[in-house]
Amino acid sequence: MAEQEVAAGSGSRAERTALDLLDKAVAGMGGQNRTGQHTMAAHVARAIENNEHLLVQAGTGTGKSLAYLVPLIAHAMDSNKPALVSTATLALQNQIVSRDLPRLLETLNPLLERPVTVALVKGRANYVCLHKLEGGFPSEEPAEGQLFSLGEDTSVPHVAASIGGPASQLGKEVVRLREWAETTSTGDRDELLPGVTDRAWRQVSVTSMECLGAQKCPLAEECFSELARQRAAEADVVVTNHAMLAVSAFEGLAVLPEYDVVVVDEAHELQDRVTGAVSGQLSVTMVHAAASSARKHTAITVDALNSAADRLEVALAGAPSGLLPNGLNDEQLDCIDQLREACRAALSDSKGDSSNAVDGGRQLARSRLLLILELCERLLAARENREVVWLSRTSTFDPQQGYSAPDEGAPALVNIAPLSVAGRLREGLFADHTVVLTSATLAIGAAFEPAAGGLGLVGDGAPSWTGVDVGSPFDYPKQGMLYVAAHLPKPGRGTSPEALDELEHLLRASKGGALCLFSSRRAAEEASEQMRARLDLSILCQGESTMAALVKQFADEKDTCLFGTMSLWQGVDVPGGSCRLVVIDRIPFPRPDDPLMTARSRAVAQSGGNGFMAVSATHAAIRLAQGAGRLIRTTGDRGVVAVLDSRLSTERYGGFLRAALPPFWATTDSSVVRGALERLSAG
Repeated sequence: MAEQEVAAGSGSRAERTALDLLDKAVAGMGGQNRTGQHTMAAHVARAIENNEHLLVQAGTGTGKSLAYLVPLIAHAMDSNKPALVSTATLALQNQIVSRDLPRLLETLNPLLERPVTVALVKGRANYVCLHKLEGGFPSEEPAEGQLFSLGEDTSVPHVAASIGGPASQLGKEVVRLREWAETTSTGDRDELLPGVTDRAWRQVSVTSMECLGAQKCPLAEECFSELARQRAAEADVVVTNHAMLAVSAFEGLAVLPEYDVVVVDEAHELQDRVTGAVSGQLSVTMVHAAASSARKHTAITVDALNSAADRLEVALAGAPSGLLPNGLNDEQLDCIDQLREACRAALSDSKGDSSNAVDGGRQLARSRLLLILELCERLLAARENREVVWLSRTSTFDPQQGYSAPDEGAPALVNIAPLSVAGRLREGLFADHTVVLTSATLAIGAAFEPAAGGLGLVGDGAPSWTGVDVGSPFDYPKQGMLYVAAHLPKPGRGTSPEALDELEHLLRASKGGALCLFSSRRAAEEASEQMRARLDLSILCQGESTMAALVKQFADEKDTCLFGTMSLWQGVDVPGGSCRLVVIDRIPFPRPDDPLMTARSRAVAQSGGNGFMAVSATHAAIRLAQGAGRLIRTTGDRGVVAVLDSRLSTERYGGFLRAALPPFWATTDSSVVRGALERLSAG
């Protein structure tokens, strides 16, 4: 319908404006008109104009960034509020800010009444803290981890006179950070190349809880984080991430400017990213560290804190790792209650007076206490707030069983996460904003409901929304083949000898050019070791170099293979013959011992639904589609997606999973696939 309206010159004023700007932008950038991009832009413009929520599935090659950026910019020109774009990954965020928007605005700005302004907003810990650089916060490094040695001249501003040059790699990194801080205009960590370790970055940054705040900090007017927020409040388009969107929606904090429209790109990740952003973890070690910090920086008595931590340690000892269906037991809850009261008393005692209002050490100590207090409050109210609680411990690899298992003798970590983020997203995101959710993998078959349900768009009181699939420019049945190795045994722990043999046959036929995706790091490492021994091929494995370097080598060398895990399942964009085979070792179901997924499945079942299909199968379908999507990136690409998990063909849920995949030509005949790969490698 949208294509007919465009052709006829009809549609609303907003649609006509957006499509006119899109056509001019594409022409100015030397691109070609794409039907799916046109259709998507028309739907986005209509949704914004009518204040309607929209879910858009746009296949690879659609050009969805321009399809939502153009109507978003057109709206921002007429609005007194910024429009938001939220992404899940740093790679897409950087692509939009550094490539897509600059190229687009170079063409569009001359056509608009005024230039479009763009701002990037991240969490406070992503920016250098000038007050910390000036010595406003104490170093949290242990004495034996001394950053500097005496007697070396660094000539670096703000380094205390008693400190000389760097004595370690950490010290060298901190010196470089200080030098960079003198020249950067943004203070954004991601602009520092090459990067530094997390440990070094912590020496020059603070979290939102550690920050003194604009009212107290003596350097607030120069603060990089505050300046970024000011720019965002005055910008037309603000680019941020799902975690910031979660903090804004769940906690009501003013971390983002007031906005009326948001486009959520990589929307298939929203539920997990939001859940991760609002999950918490409490440990006895955290409490002792907070007590030590409070004693050091506020000179208060912390005996009650340490005693509460010791009691909690005893209460948790011997408790098995995993989901606690009924939450903590009475003894453990009593310990949490005592810890809460000890934290409250410590916070009261550590307030200080107006003379130390800008005491960074005091703020650091109090932020740790406040975090523990908030976790205690959540754990005590977990049952009534429908939050999931579980215990976890460090894992060790059992060579006899062939898998990692929790070390039950290790100290326990108490974890808490919301059973569902649907209700809070409904209230904090969808209630007061127009939301456009888009991804290449948002629907399963023609159904958007599985994705919409986890975000609060299904059920009683849910807001109305529209779902549309604008298709893909690719001819999947002609460009790609889906091979399911139906003859292999059902996967167990580790990779079976039969699956390794099948992988060898596929790689031998393709002569390389394979992206092999595994469910675990150990599986990837063992498979790469086996294939290196069997085949005369260049095989790279995740962990052997930086991800960027591995992907670049894989793309540059036509017959090289790359083995890796979930971080390669999405975001890897290698068009051409270098990626002519994508191998997936098994259906990416959640781990059977994943506490949150288990709790969510049980909740669905208790409500009369199918917990496995609603949670595990939906999770797997979206990720399977993401992995298969690595194969065809341009109209000239050809290749095979090979799934070494027979369940995709033999189990009843296989059809549900296959419905999420691109419509490749499908087969279970290994000889047909090997023949196709041999022809591809010869070409």
